[in-house]
Amino acid sequence: MLKSKGFIFTNKKHTEKGIMSTILGMLANITLGLAVYFSYLGGGVSSERYAAAAFLAVIFMTTGMGLGIWSTTETEKFRLFTVLGIFVNIMAFGMLSLILFAGAYVE
Repeated sequence: MLKSKGFIFTNKKHTEKGIMSTILGMLANITLGLAVYFSYLGGGVSSERYAAAAFLAVIFMTTGMGLGIWSTTETEKFRLFTVLGIFVNIMAFGMLSLILFAGAYVE
């Protein structure tokens, strides 16, 4: 007998740019989180490696934000990963802002 694969009511797909935006946002958050964690393990002493990781996270989040905004222009597509990607990249930007604020003003 033939097995039913389910119902398909639409031809919509997720945007590839939105998926990539979400992945880049998660990478930026993970990179910043690991830099903070390893700095904590080192007694609060940061090195050039952590600055390079933060710079890499900035590249990830700006590229991810650009892709997320660009994917909003696509029509007849699902918006889940588009909105999720923008949200995750904004979270990474907020996390970086908190790190910079804490480094500048908290003693």
